[in-house]
Amino acid sequence: MTFRYLLCLVFLLGFLLPVCAQKADTTIIRYSGQLAGQYSAGGVNRTLFSTSHSATLLRGLHFGAPVTGSFLFGKQDKRLKEREWLFNATPYYWKGRFRLYGIGGYERSNLRGINNRYQLGAGPGWAFYSDSLGREVAVSNLLIREATYFEGGTERLVSRSSTRLKVVYSYRVFALNSTTLYQPNLANFTDYRATQLTTLALRFSPRFALTGTYTYTFESRVLEGKPTDNTNVTVGVTFSTK
Repeated sequence: MTFRYLLCLVFLLGFLLPVCAQKADTTIIRYSGQLAGQYSAGGVNRTLFSTSHSATLLRGLHFGAPVTGSFLFGKQDKRLKEREWLFNATPYYWKGRFRLYGIGGYERSNLRGINNRYQLGAGPGWAFYSDSLGREVAVSNLLIREATYFEGGTERLVSRSSTRLKVVYSYRVFALNSTTLYQPNLANFTDYRATQLTTLALRFSPRFALTGTYTYTFESRVLEGKPTDNTNVTVGVTFSTK
């Protein structure tokens, strides 16, 4: 069975498992969408546009199925430099502080020369702190099988450990959401990927907020001539439902 068929199966299970688990009157769907951009001029003229969307299906007291997607488009000196797509489904089960996650992901990036990247994995997690306001400090570790198809026809198939630190905090009109990922190749720990995504939101109403987002990615092994890291800082607006 190919990676793309397995990926479709994970997305399907992410929706069907929670639906089959509990009664229909306990279903909750939450949506959040963000538009952000950046412009700079001087030594390098740069424009950057990004949009991200997430939908989470919560079922009963123990099951959830978040699906997220993002698109990024950037130019430097009027030349296309960045165009990236990212999709993830992370169905999970939780009871108390324990978490059990699955993941299916797809990525495409011309900045790093990635035509297609597929990820499948599963693993446990633990919430050191969580409350009824949605604030949380949690760590998880998943084993991931990853297939990457690069520009030029080369490809890589590796197994990774994916350690994630997630911090969600809110105080009055301010909200912080931070995710840190460290993903080494299990066969060679000098081959690794690290990601930091932090969003600070100033909420004007229960549904609208002004956001600032910091994104950093580092990949130790890339195609020749491609950058190993990339940093973006954007400002935008977010719409969400409860």
